[in-house]
Amino acid sequence: MPPEGLPWLPREEILTFEEIVRVAKVLVEHFGINSVRLTGGEPTVRANLPELISQLAALDVNLALTTNGATLRLLAGDLAQAGLHRINISLDTLDRNRFAKLTHRDFLSQVLDGIDAAIDAGLEPVKLNTVVMRGVNDDELLDFAAFGRDKGVEVRFIEFMPLDAEDNWTHDSVVGLEEIVSRISEIYPVEPVAQGSEPASRFRYLDGRGYFGVIASVTRSFCHLCDRVRLTADGQFRNCLFATSELDLRALLRGGASDGELAKVMAGSVAKKWAGHQIGRVNFIRPRRSMSQIGG
Repeated sequence: MPPEGLPWLPREEILTFEEIVRVAKVLVEHFGINSVRLTGGEPTVRANLPELISQLAALDVNLALTTNGATLRLLAGDLAQAGLHRINISLDTLDRNRFAKLTHRDFLSQVLDGIDAAIDAGLEPVKLNTVVMRGVNDDELLDFAAFGRDKGVEVRFIEFMPLDAEDNWTHDSVVGLEEIVSRISEIYPVEPVAQGSEPASRFRYLDGRGYFGVIASVTRSFCHLCDRVRLTADGQFRNCLFATSELDLRALLRGGASDGELAKVMAGSVAKKWAGHQIGRVNFIRPRRSMSQIGG
């Protein structure tokens, strides 16, 4: 996130709860989608978030949320009661000074308390999303591994992708899956777990004290396994995190399109999905929006 933040969208440009639920319902009924995740920006800044959770839970899907965790102590119980199943908390450092530098907020203690709140609320599993950046926080790999083992939460190390708002990404700043696993397994031996369509390659600690995962979007692309689509807060449908174009569902929703018409245009968009994102190659095209605008 840039120091000056990002501009707030006018409320009329943001999808209503009813519009979000309608799109989710079409995906469930027409395509068998069985898992829905709310991301951001930051979903907990949305007023009455438990009400949206409750409406989505009625679709009988596995419901998850990704948050920065700063206000989770206030919300975790209500979210769980509304029907939230799983939660991911974004945390790139366990060092207070480094946290303040990366986030421009001195909120590390609140985030750590939010992790405890999620555990207390019975949200399971609780996962941490940690973007690993060489020269920034890669010296904390073992600290995060120990933290996850002690807390009983699963850390998901994420390779640094070219979607940062400040456009600082370089290939040299990527710490890859093999290096991450090697450095951790030197201290805490692990074995791989079979991977399905989920984005993370998972590893089990041999002493039985949990798991960690690595999302290797750069060094070990899993595009051939990906079964995810994204709906942005302003109603744009994306068939890939790295898509260079979007489908304006908001206009269709507000223009009287039927559920069948929505399903048809979404199917058409997915049919045009690229074979791969091409990161690190000369033909890679960086999306115009950052991760904080797209949603992870």
